[in-house]
Amino acid sequence: MSVTTKKADESIESSRQVKPSNRKLARLADHFRNDWQIYLMLLPTVIWMIVFLYKPMYGLQIAFKDYSIFRGVAASPWVGFEHFQTLFSNDQFLRAIKNTVIISALNLLFGFPAPIILALMFNEILHATYKRTAQTIVYLPHFISTVIIAGIVTTAFSPTAGVVNTVMGWFGLDSIYFLTRPEWFRPIFVGTGIWQEAGFGSIVFLAAIAGVNPSLYESAVVDGASRWQMMWRITIPSIMPTIIIMLIIRIGNIMEVSFELIILLYQPATWSTADVVNTFVYRQGLQSGQYDVAAAAGLFNAIVAFVLVMTANTLSRKYSRTSLW
Repeated sequence: MSVTTKKADESIESSRQVKPSNRKLARLADHFRNDWQIYLMLLPTVIWMIVFLYKPMYGLQIAFKDYSIFRGVAASPWVGFEHFQTLFSNDQFLRAIKNTVIISALNLLFGFPAPIILALMFNEILHATYKRTAQTIVYLPHFISTVIIAGIVTTAFSPTAGVVNTVMGWFGLDSIYFLTRPEWFRPIFVGTGIWQEAGFGSIVFLAAIAGVNPSLYESAVVDGASRWQMMWRITIPSIMPTIIIMLIIRIGNIMEVSFELIILLYQPATWSTADVVNTFVYRQGLQSGQYDVAAAAGLFNAIVAFVLVMTANTLSRKYSRTSLW
């Protein structure tokens, strides 16, 4: 074989190796050229995520440093896992973890099914005007400021002029200052969360119900099924993938108890049942100035949430073949 033939073969072989990558780049360029409007609309969100979510991750290193605002993040000396040892020897932090888990479990047990039940109830309403009116009423609390929600709850459970104690007085019961009783804080907090978010949360499940094939209901009617049977045998199984996805997301946020509502409702008298990890971080970081300890607590919170969502997603993919990724 001549030298010229060898060079020609090598050129053909190299062109074969280059061409697929060139084709990929060309397809990618065409994709961006055809859909540039979509990426332009996505750009503000990407910038926001980089600036407010990814860039602050640089500060996580203070959880492993003896941080000083005068030295800065880079110049502060490393202390390893000293802050984590301090946290787990702190009774207040252990109490905050316990309260977070209990409140989150109550939210998951009572708060997660609430929008599903509400969506199923709305789906059974046949009168269009009544249905729209009812939906509007239950959606409204979601759009009310948390500060106003806390004010409504404080007023409703007031021992003097609150509607709850007023009704109790009609039955000859003594007034109770609910918000100073540790045993009442969790039921009030969970109930308030359900009232505020159940209506808005039902929108996702109503959308899933709207996507159910109508022919399934028509076949069930021909077979003589009642509306109750259609709900259990058709509607719920059809929206089960949506329920599982929302459950995984909810489990991932299990350590993120509503900080704003708790900080507005709780007080030292109810810390034994109301103090959660987020409020502990707030007190340690902003009130006490222990930013490194607060960062360690927040990092621990994030790691637990990550492990929970990964575990839930893996189990869901294994047993139900439905998952986030």
